[in-house]
Amino acid sequence: MLNIIKIAARNLRRYQRRTILTSALITLGVVAVLLYISVTGSFKDMMVGQITDSMIGHLQIHRRGYLASIDNLPLNLNLNEHQLTKVKKILSNVDAVESFSMRIKLGAMFSNFTETTNIRLNAVIPEQEVKTVPLLPDRIIEGQKKDVLLQKGEILIPELIAKGMKVKVGDDIVLVANNKDGSVNGKTFTVSGVLEGISGPGGRDGVIHLDDAKELLRIDGVEISEIAIRLKSMDDLPPVFSRLKEELASIKDKQDKPVFELHTWEKLTPFYNIAKMIDLMTFFIKVMLVSIVLVSIMNVMIMAVYERINEIGTISAIGTLPGKIMALFVTEGFLLGVLGTVVGTVISLISIAAINAAEITFNFGRQSDLLLAPVIGQGDVITIGLIVIGISVLASLQPAFKAARMDPITALRHV
Repeated sequence: MLNIIKIAARNLRRYQRRTILTSALITLGVVAVLLYISVTGSFKDMMVGQITDSMIGHLQIHRRGYLASIDNLPLNLNLNEHQLTKVKKILSNVDAVESFSMRIKLGAMFSNFTETTNIRLNAVIPEQEVKTVPLLPDRIIEGQKKDVLLQKGEILIPELIAKGMKVKVGDDIVLVANNKDGSVNGKTFTVSGVLEGISGPGGRDGVIHLDDAKELLRIDGVEISEIAIRLKSMDDLPPVFSRLKEELASIKDKQDKPVFELHTWEKLTPFYNIAKMIDLMTFFIKVMLVSIVLVSIMNVMIMAVYERINEIGTISAIGTLPGKIMALFVTEGFLLGVLGTVVGTVISLISIAAINAAEITFNFGRQSDLLLAPVIGQGDVITIGLIVIGISVLASLQPAFKAARMDPITALRHV
């Protein structure tokens, strides 16, 4: 086998121009895919981080059936004190959980004493909320950013309502809401800040203190609509989700049905579809790479067979077995794949390091000067390398099979 590799390498050196051109095509494909994966991966991670760290967290726990009715913000599906105690106990035993925030979600009428509109509200404990969604304060585009997100009696309103109702920081407004028994109550708040508008659910969401919500809804005990969870690392999401889902599923109600439901950020935001589109685009880029390698290697090997017909006839005539002739051409394709992959990987890693060193920035929505930090995982590099080398070998099979089946006498007569 070592002799076959030596002969294959010698043949590639004999036809340097063809070898260089083919390797360059493979290298270009590898560089394009690895750079695309690293850059889009950086953008995807940034986008996911913006959503999870400014609004929803990594995981959320609700009472069973709540998410299906979330458009109505049902207060009759809130978690009670007993249920909340069980959830807290479970979360305290999971080391990967960095923090969690308890929220009451409610709908209300928003009035500036002249006009009225509807608003969705997240009632939170400010200290918990900032730990769980640390980018939330960065969404405050008007109003002084304080160490504490907001005080009792204050409200953060969405930009959409602030513009539509011509409400400014420092203005007093009134919220009117129905509690779960149907009775109506109102409470005056002071606007302490305006939140940046976002697309999808959350675009009309304001923020108030949890104690204010309990007063507005006339809640005497402990009631929570959802628990948002932040993990120490996004890499912990799959195992933590599986563990929490199993532990929460073991808690049943009187009808022997699970009390809680657990969802990842992917099920809670439409931005997950954008992340899926990025993954789909990456897949098609990989398909293009496979096509480039397949056509390049097959073209080179077919030409090699036709140009070396006399040579094939000679080595067949002296007793070289068809299997060894086939192995020779397959090995040449394998070496071309390895050469292109190694060079392409080296260029890609150097390019990624250069991009990081250049500290390129870009804007995303209202966020400016976001740092482009492409990173390529070892698994992606190995996967792309194996795909390229595997396709190189497969593309060599048909020309190699043709060379192995060639009749020695006919080959020797070829001019």
